Amino acid sequence: MIDRDTIDRIFAAANIVDIVGDYVTLKRKGVNYQACCPFHQEKTPSFVVSPSRGIYKCFGCGKGGNAINFIMESENVSYPEALKIVAKRYGIEVKDEELTPEQIERNNNRESMFALNQWAADYFTRYMFNEEEGRSVALAYFSSHRGFSDATIRKFGLGYCPSRGNRFSEDARAAGYKEEFLLSTGLSLQREGDGALRDRFYDRVIFPVHNVSGRVVAFGGRTLRTDKKVAKYQNSPESEIYSKSRELYGLFFAKKAIQQLDYAIMVEGYADVISMHQAGVENVVASSGTSLTEDQIRLLGRFTRNITIMYDGDSAGVKAAIRGVDLILKADMNVRIVLLPEEHDPDTFARAHSSDELQSYIAEHAQDFLAFKAQLLLGEATEDPMRRSEAIRDMVQSIALIPDNIKRAEYVKYCAGIMQVDEQTLGVEVARNRDGIRGDREASDFIRRQQQRERQQSAPSSPLYTTPAVTPTDIPAVSAGSSVETLERTLSKYLLKFGHLDFEVLEDRQVVRYNVAGYIFDSLDEDGLNFDIPVYREILATYRELWQQLGEGVEVPTHSFVCHHNPEVNMVSVDLLTADDNYIISKIWEQKDVHIESDEEQLAEAVPQTMTLYKWRVVDRRLADLSARLATCTDEEEMASIMEQMSVYNAARTKISKMSNRLI
Repeated sequence: MIDRDTIDRIFAAANIVDIVGDYVTLKRKGVNYQACCPFHQEKTPSFVVSPSRGIYKCFGCGKGGNAINFIMESENVSYPEALKIVAKRYGIEVKDEELTPEQIERNNNRESMFALNQWAADYFTRYMFNEEEGRSVALAYFSSHRGFSDATIRKFGLGYCPSRGNRFSEDARAAGYKEEFLLSTGLSLQREGDGALRDRFYDRVIFPVHNVSGRVVAFGGRTLRTDKKVAKYQNSPESEIYSKSRELYGLFFAKKAIQQLDYAIMVEGYADVISMHQAGVENVVASSGTSLTEDQIRLLGRFTRNITIMYDGDSAGVKAAIRGVDLILKADMNVRIVLLPEEHDPDTFARAHSSDELQSYIAEHAQDFLAFKAQLLLGEATEDPMRRSEAIRDMVQSIALIPDNIKRAEYVKYCAGIMQVDEQTLGVEVARNRDGIRGDREASDFIRRQQQRERQQSAPSSPLYTTPAVTPTDIPAVSAGSSVETLERTLSKYLLKFGHLDFEVLEDRQVVRYNVAGYIFDSLDEDGLNFDIPVYREILATYRELWQQLGEGVEVPTHSFVCHHNPEVNMVSVDLLTADDNYIISKIWEQKDVHIESDEEQLAEAVPQTMTLYKWRVVDRRLADLSARLATCTDEEEMASIMEQMSVYNAARTKISKMSNRLI
């Protein structure tokens, strides 16, 4: 366990803008920052970061929290793991961070695998620089053959696994790492027969794979042998901490440059990324030789909506580029392509040119992908009508994937022009494709409109309709059917958002002024009540303690809840602080001269009503419990006690009923 003082230091150091900014591109808007949500796909930013409160909130999918919660969501790690990640970023020592063999045993599998992977990455690098075999084989390959500098080699953590087939596994066991984690990470394999461990990557140069936060999740090993029977690359298997379809090689090193330049360059392999970085072009990532996946595109979409694909200039490279783009279009991202001269791939081209030459080439040769594809298909089709129709159909399928209506319409217009097809006909085909594959309602409407237009070209124009007037609806925050949990949640929200405010009510023909927090605490104490749901009970207790220290009417700092040591309190508090208040009516009614109640007026109704309903619900539940006990009770003394308690609760119920007639 991490001690409380260390947790407090981590929360105090954590800058929500810096931490979230490592994962998404934030744009300042007033006192807050906005971005497209990293947790669901969206075109219009609904993800907001508040530096003053130290929280984030997505008003699209509803996720919210503090810096630690964000790391938990983004990295899919536990609360202690997220604390350690943030602590490491700010140089805060965590007492249980150094893993001994005993701690490895106690730790969970994910953390143990991460620890082992980091140790292995350091081991491979040390072996390459310090051992004769490593220097003569791997370092010579990276330096002489690939042209990587020592700084580049160390930046990407390149290394070498010894040629003796079990040397690494033995050294790892001697360092205290358990066999089960050597096998689960895929660093070691178990030999058939005697079950002895052997190294997966023996006699291979090593490329560590980092996730977006810089943790080593996997390895790629390249053989330097010329024997064609030996696989050129050996990669880590899928594991608890690694899924090939969810990682992009080099993203950790590229994300800052991608954010600054607002576009990413996509290449194929490890060496392509490293050579481009060394040449001064750092906004480069690789799909590691596999087709792009939705998870990879979504990950890249946190940092930019613009992707430039750079592949070999030969026909195989062009076809590979075309195959990988449809998912990018579907994600509503902008795609450009840069084709290299046929004799080059990104690695050799970067090594043959200076940084300025490389950047100039990209700027001059990048072209819109769909325009490139249309011209390519048209060139291949020549004058063959069948091939032309296939080319047009291929373009229709790609254009139909684009979610944005305006962008889709522009591509229809462009492709209709260069492919010499009637624009309306092409538009109908695109709409039909969207309708058939996705059930796109808008596409269906477009087709119907086109069909109507064809049938009614000579018909008079259709009558104009006006938009029906909207009437305001006052929706209460709670109702008589609200559950205890809903009512406790609502009261907790009033505490966190409005606890320092006052409201006035009319009692016995006199105006009485109450403080929101004071009213809630006094009402609960009057009947000896406390919240049933643990997280709301902890919020209530924390607020009461701070309220008593600060005094009535002083605003309790939300930081105490957003950065609470209990992660559940963090999450719920952020949700309550950012939740839309049902009593706040849209500004449209201001424009229509409809009276908008002030916070004080709304609270004067909402707080007493919610408290009354809460008491009613609690009393009802307790009466039901007592009735159930009475039905099975045989002891006369216990029966008398139960009946006495029921009498008290019935009296309370009558009192609450009278109050509710006034309030509800």
